[in-house]
Amino acid sequence: MKVVPVACLEDNYAYLVIDEETGDCAAVDPVWPEEVLQAAQLQGAKVNMVLTTHHHWDHAGGNNGMKKLLKDVKVYGGVKDKVEGCTHPVQHGDEFSISPSVRVKCIETPCHTKGHISYYITSTYPDDKPAVFTGDTLFIGGCGKFFEGTPDQMYESLCKKLAALPHETQVYCGHEYTQSNLAFALTVEPKNEALLKKMEWVQHQRKEKKATVPSTIGDELEFNPFMRVDKEALQVATGQTSPIEVMAEVRRMKDNFKSR
Repeated sequence: MKVVPVACLEDNYAYLVIDEETGDCAAVDPVWPEEVLQAAQLQGAKVNMVLTTHHHWDHAGGNNGMKKLLKDVKVYGGVKDKVEGCTHPVQHGDEFSISPSVRVKCIETPCHTKGHISYYITSTYPDDKPAVFTGDTLFIGGCGKFFEGTPDQMYESLCKKLAALPHETQVYCGHEYTQSNLAFALTVEPKNEALLKKMEWVQHQRKEKKATVPSTIGDELEFNPFMRVDKEALQVATGQTSPIEVMAEVRRMKDNFKSR
């Protein structure tokens, strides 16, 4: 299984998930259909489905274009979201296959939107690591704004559902927000060694104009403040005690944060 990021718009990522043995491929949030299909062609892959994380235009806005360019392409999206061009509504726990060896499980991760879906993808090939495509729920070092949900929903999405995935799971998010996310995280946990080390790496990547995806679930648990709301350091930084209160306060702090 190969994952190919495709940069779109100002800072979005679409992705190709390719079974390299068969060439079968899923496109995740292909907001720029032509560019995504060109990238697939360069990989010798055939896109047979679209996996839409949520209904926002910068993620779902290319779906109808994909349907025009690809006959009979399947378009998956959360049943609680009004996803443009959706042909296959999905809900938490639904499973289907990209190819005989590559399997998709849907994880409902609401808050950013009420029907947001993260796609957990596994392979039977022995060297492949699992991957999760988190859209705008989980970013590297951060999370999406609470547009359609509540702190307790984001807590459940991040700290219960996604945190329960194997630590080696590769995290592919919807935007290149990592540097600003980590700059904020350092105001919350300035002595977090994992965070300091990650920021050093990210600054080098961005200086070289390289992507910061993927991360891993294990790494996010070490430095992402939104996945650490049960830690004493976060409670001290926010002045709150319960994880959900900490989640709400960290989000408020992030919304007011101005990166330099």
